[in-house]
Amino acid sequence: MVESYKASQKIATVIKYIVLIIVGIIMIYPLLWMIGATFMSNAEIYGSISPIPMNWDFSGWAKAATTTLGGSINIWQAMINTYLIVIPKVIFTIISSTIVAYGFGRFEFVGKKVFFAIMVSTLFLPQVVMNVPQFIMYNSWGWVNSPLYLPLIASTLFATESYFVFMLVQFLRSVPRELDEAAKIDGCNAFQILVIIICPMLKPAMVSAGLFQFMWSSNDFLGPLLYVTSPERYPAAIFVRSAVGDSGATVEWNLVLALSLISILPSLIVFFLAQRQFVEGISAGSVKG
Repeated sequence: MVESYKASQKIATVIKYIVLIIVGIIMIYPLLWMIGATFMSNAEIYGSISPIPMNWDFSGWAKAATTTLGGSINIWQAMINTYLIVIPKVIFTIISSTIVAYGFGRFEFVGKKVFFAIMVSTLFLPQVVMNVPQFIMYNSWGWVNSPLYLPLIASTLFATESYFVFMLVQFLRSVPRELDEAAKIDGCNAFQILVIIICPMLKPAMVSAGLFQFMWSSNDFLGPLLYVTSPERYPAAIFVRSAVGDSGATVEWNLVLALSLISILPSLIVFFLAQRQFVEGISAGSVKG
């Protein structure tokens, strides 16, 4: 009986890994095809679904390294512009969201439940509804085409991403209040408790929030399209779209895919480096509270 049970367990394990491998291949195939297609001609891209080029064509990468938009910006400058937006947004989002979540999770004040409900309700408000009033407001302040990308960055100072605040509050509810009380006995004030006690406990959720913001901001197209008008300040999302050219022109897809791969590579690297804490933060925030 024991041997048959062990054999059935081994068979189940083998089947499980086979299924996981098949699903993994299906999931990663588009990325593999994208990498291979950067070395294909247009004719081969249109005529083959294989990720392995039949006739290797390196012209896409050669042009990707040298292509400029209006003679003022290339993909490398566009990547720098992207992370001039992304890095401040990630930092400010983590700081502001953590402070607001700390307030909701650890303090009692008049209207707390009402304010929290209002904040959560903004999760159901589509960004497209706010685009026009926000543009009018930022334009009246002279922030459109700001060299500091103020319309894209400034709002993150005020914890405007309600999802991250909600996620951090849910995670914070699983942190015992006894830790706060012990820190108070040792003479810590509220700010010291946040920095010394709460932040280390919230690290997985903070990493998750940072990764979400990193990926969303890196892929943001509409925001820069509205608020960045000078080509030399374009981020990678706008640069790659501009590389496609007019609808009547012949698109060099190996060039476009090479530029796209360059633009997403940092996001892939960051995600895989922090995936353990990312999964931990998401799973903990979803089941605790």
